[in-house]
Amino acid sequence: MQKRTIKYGKLVRDRIPEIIEASGEMARVRVLDEWEVIPALTAKLAEEAEELRQAGPDDRLGELADIREVLAALTETLGFSEEEVREAAHHKRADRGGFSRRLWLDEVTSNE
Repeated sequence: MQKRTIKYGKLVRDRIPEIIEASGEMARVRVLDEWEVIPALTAKLAEEAEELRQAGPDDRLGELADIREVLAALTETLGFSEEEVREAAHHKRADRGGFSRRLWLDEVTSNE
């Protein structure tokens, strides 16, 4: 029997190694150094956002849950509380609006 190795090089949820090993495969993992965590979480956020973009209607809720989990980890890692993020979002919404009107900016023309 020939061994096959797939390289991932990405942040995964805490239980993924045990899930992999329960299926009979071997996972090689390491704990990130503190300076590696924020870049890894932001890369994971981009990955999850792309997965949401490509998801079909039945998969969107799960992808949103993944994004929420990554955002929670980023919030904690950056030293903010969920309440601080909610408050910042509230202020930004009051100042610049939300996205409920579904506005798409096509272009801006200026008088020079």
